[in-house]
Amino acid sequence: MINKKIAKIFYEIAELLDIKGITFKPAAYRNAAKFLENLNTQALAKGEDERSSSTTRALSKGEDERSSSTTRALAKGEDERSSSTTDISLIYKEKGLKGLEDLPRIGKSMAKKIEEYLNKNKIKYFEDLKKETAIQQIVTHYFKTKDLSLEELKKNAKKRKIVYSRFTKPAKQLLELAGSIEKAEEAITKVAEWAKSRNLDYAIETVFKKWLELDRLKPKEIVKKPYYQRNPMIWSETKRKWYVISPEGEWLEFADKESEIEWRIVK
Repeated sequence: MINKKIAKIFYEIAELLDIKGITFKPAAYRNAAKFLENLNTQALAKGEDERSSSTTRALSKGEDERSSSTTRALAKGEDERSSSTTDISLIYKEKGLKGLEDLPRIGKSMAKKIEEYLNKNKIKYFEDLKKETAIQQIVTHYFKTKDLSLEELKKNAKKRKIVYSRFTKPAKQLLELAGSIEKAEEAITKVAEWAKSRNLDYAIETVFKKWLELDRLKPKEIVKKPYYQRNPMIWSETKRKWYVISPEGEWLEFADKESEIEWRIVK
């Protein structure tokens, strides 16, 4: 549905504004995105509930079987209507830009962006924001692969634990090499997975060095080996039995339950 597509863009706008260090606006875009995802239940159903409530109170005065069944029927109808999401484009077709502006959590600025998307299938503000923050997006993604959130990155940069400017030049070079933000981030992710699986450190510059090998870079296969009470085990195909290798190197037949075998990841 169109609501989810616009909501996704609003979430991405919020993230890009976070990267730029802009306050308040990101929360507004996230609230608008949540509202669009549940448009009917959060906005239109409100009026339905008020009408339903007054109708129910009027009917409840009778207290007969007919009023009881009518109330249940009305409640069922309200539930069915409120459970579905209303397409934002239908509101726009019926009420135009004013209809969008009147929606809770939307306002004039976002209403115009929704109108633009409905007419042109894109939002210029979003496209411009992506271009403005291209280098920052790549640096942020690099640190995400290092398990460092945007908030932590900003704190460390303020405390000079991370010299942010040190990463902007290689990020720009990577963007030029990759041709797009998406391909640059994909390359960083590949190098990160490859390096982490081998307990190796990596930098944005590592992506340059591995650029011609990217298609062949694979994370090291995770191997699990059996242990029993911290001692390694081995399976004998000929005897179809498990053996525990003692610290002295002796093979001892395993006599416990297989559920007691501990499988450890060996990198």
